[in-house]
Amino acid sequence: MRRFFHKVAFAAGAAAVSVIALIGFYGRQLPASFLTAGDDELALQSFFTVTSRPVSDSTEVKENMDNHTLMLFDTFPIKNVTAAAVSRPSLVPCGQPFGIRLMTDGVMVIGLEEVNSSCPASDCGIRVGDVITGINGQTVTTNKRVSEIIGSTKGEPCSVSYSRDGTARIATLTPVYSGGTYKAGMWVRDSSAGIGTLTFYDPASGVFGGLGHPICDADTKLPLPISHGTVGNVRINGCSRSEHGQPGQLLGEFLSSDTTGSITLNINEGVFGRLDSPPASAEPLPLGFKQEITAGEACILSTVSGTEPRSYTVEIENIDLSDSASHDMVVHVTDPELLREAGGIVQGMSGSPIIQNGRIVGAVTHVFVDDPTRGYAIFAEDMFRQTSLVE
Repeated sequence: MRRFFHKVAFAAGAAAVSVIALIGFYGRQLPASFLTAGDDELALQSFFTVTSRPVSDSTEVKENMDNHTLMLFDTFPIKNVTAAAVSRPSLVPCGQPFGIRLMTDGVMVIGLEEVNSSCPASDCGIRVGDVITGINGQTVTTNKRVSEIIGSTKGEPCSVSYSRDGTARIATLTPVYSGGTYKAGMWVRDSSAGIGTLTFYDPASGVFGGLGHPICDADTKLPLPISHGTVGNVRINGCSRSEHGQPGQLLGEFLSSDTTGSITLNINEGVFGRLDSPPASAEPLPLGFKQEITAGEACILSTVSGTEPRSYTVEIENIDLSDSASHDMVVHVTDPELLREAGGIVQGMSGSPIIQNGRIVGAVTHVFVDDPTRGYAIFAEDMFRQTSLVE
């Protein structure tokens, strides 16, 4: 009998340790806030049962927002979270390619070089990735304007206004004479152009979201700070296939110099702006919230030829709901046709919307270099949250 009770106590202790471990795991992996549709309960898709209970005695709750306690097995509290009740948006899923032209807010320093054995820009503290906004009190937005002002200094020290990681700075730069003019010893960039994929269009506001990640400078790999941008129509002429260790890319061209919309945001969640007219696409679909996504079959809308998207099957293999997640989802291309045509995911497909259970749940963002049949994706909910920032 003593041995029996010893085994029971051991089993109970092991179970308690397992529960504590699960509580700790879910406490780290589950986010601090959620969106819910109207009166829908906060329900989570997870391997073990995770439910929620309203916190009725909370007094610090914003309008349309409730506090909840997440529960393991409907018994053990995990953590307190907030749930904001919203009217579930209906968004037009896109998948069409679009041309992107961006002008930077200032000019980005993409390189430094010596001029007569010194580098004036480096010597005064300027670094690659800094964004120069003014010289001697004059606003600069183009490479040409920077050269003109530096050349007119005749070697006299000049005041350079710039930003680094969002912090404004001022430096005193002394140009050096070389090759018939005065130089600062830096290369700068004022614009960028490329092709991406539209994710969704919100018919209620006229706002679109695309890419699912920021447009970065090719040299510095840093997000371009934009002053404004435009959208144009493009045609995809084909693609170079992705291979192990070598991602492919969509091959396309701008159909004209005409613009079809504007871009006002280039942020971590993608590029956002307004279209002059709704895209010729499918009927609107409801937005899927992140806690509603499940591992399993889904599809993406993407264009690998021409101007119209097609639907391709994928598998959502991993979902990371944590606030600290570097990437929200991992998707695996399973569609034989897309594998044959593109080898999986190629550059330029970023922004391809992911549809699951009749809802827009995410967008493709990156391809795995070592396995182009797989890639990362962002939650559509996180992209939609940014549309309110579009002017």
